[in-house]
Amino acid sequence: MAMETDLLYRQMPHDLVAEQAVLGSMLIDQDCIKDVMDKLQPGDFYLQQNRDIFETMYTMFCYSQPIDPVTVVGQMQQNGLYQEDVTQGYIVQLMDVTPTTANVMEYVALVRGKSLLRSVAMAAGEITAMVQEGGVPEDVLEAAEQKIYAVRRGRASQDMIPVGTVLAGVLDNLEALSAQGGRLPGISSGFSSIDDKISGLNKSDLILLAARPGMGKTSLALNIALNVGKSSGKTVAMFSLEMSKEQLATRLLSSEALVENNRLITGDLRETDWVKVAGAASVLARSDIRLDDNPLLTVSDMSAKCRRIDNLGLVVIDYLQLMTSAGGTARHQNESRQQAVSDISRMLKIMAKELQVPVLCLSQLSRANEKRDDKRPMLSDLRESGAIEQDADIVLFIFREDYYQADSDKRNIAELIVAKNRHGETGKVELKWMPEFTTFDTLERRFSED
Repeated sequence: MAMETDLLYRQMPHDLVAEQAVLGSMLIDQDCIKDVMDKLQPGDFYLQQNRDIFETMYTMFCYSQPIDPVTVVGQMQQNGLYQEDVTQGYIVQLMDVTPTTANVMEYVALVRGKSLLRSVAMAAGEITAMVQEGGVPEDVLEAAEQKIYAVRRGRASQDMIPVGTVLAGVLDNLEALSAQGGRLPGISSGFSSIDDKISGLNKSDLILLAARPGMGKTSLALNIALNVGKSSGKTVAMFSLEMSKEQLATRLLSSEALVENNRLITGDLRETDWVKVAGAASVLARSDIRLDDNPLLTVSDMSAKCRRIDNLGLVVIDYLQLMTSAGGTARHQNESRQQAVSDISRMLKIMAKELQVPVLCLSQLSRANEKRDDKRPMLSDLRESGAIEQDADIVLFIFREDYYQADSDKRNIAELIVAKNRHGETGKVELKWMPEFTTFDTLERRFSED
């Protein structure tokens, strides 16, 4: 009987006193409202009545309406949340029980902490239910990780959010960008001509960089990773399914030191080269670029590794066609490779949205372009394209005319073709290709925007 009584009265974690103190502080002192709104959502309140009051104030705040006891009661009447002989008295009580508005952020921390514990408890219950139902272990693990990661990021993955709430964040972001003088909304790639075209590397974007072998797609990806690692102060995660960690590090060293790559491979270094290498090694050591050369990684593996990085700024994957699906190759033994690659590209887009970072994924092109007079790649040249071009927010192609024509007057000049761009127009920019250092540089001259 005692156990049944315990189960009956067992409640989810909450602190009603802290909830009341937060609401009371907001009603007494309007100056603290903006600070509270940055930290709490309506769902953080346990008691429905408290949640209704906060949600009313939250909506009013989004539309810059004045917030005080009278206006809040009036708004609740309009919204059908007003209870006769209850609501007005409760709002007066909220102000009466608030000790001081000076400690409002401490009350907020208590409410947020209890909300976090409730989210963990709910996720744990859902995970337990999944385990009891059975299913593919890898899928259960992936779903469990996603639920816990959603809690860590402070959101419930299944919640629907009113457009007004979303709009408030969009307007705040717009205001911040305007105050910065129209600076790039995303992280700079380190190439001004590329940034101008695609507005930098933006959160939740899947950016596909595709080319025929030998065009330098790995080199450009490494250049961008190095630039982001040096300038953004954020962590870059690079997954290479083709090259070893040592090869990648050598390439990075060659690009930063501007020492010929073959000299680094053979060790045939001059005294001046050693000085450059030492300086470049110091720069690389200060930037947080993390390398993983496990050739059997799945999207789920990569996502799980990236979730553990606190200050993640960019994910680079080299390259798409070498990846296996979530359940390994056996899972798709009865499916076409095109379907498997399409599934992988979709999972990469989901990963970018979940991690809220740009994901730069390299891809091979088919030989279709080599049969045409104009060898410039097109979207239809993407190997096993399927949903790749649909999932990607930005598709970039590298094309070097001198690769096909030795006597070309565009020697060591690469065209970066923006074939798809959800943030703006398509077109071309040109980059300087330095094969001895396996690196790219920016050229001032631009191609026409045809």
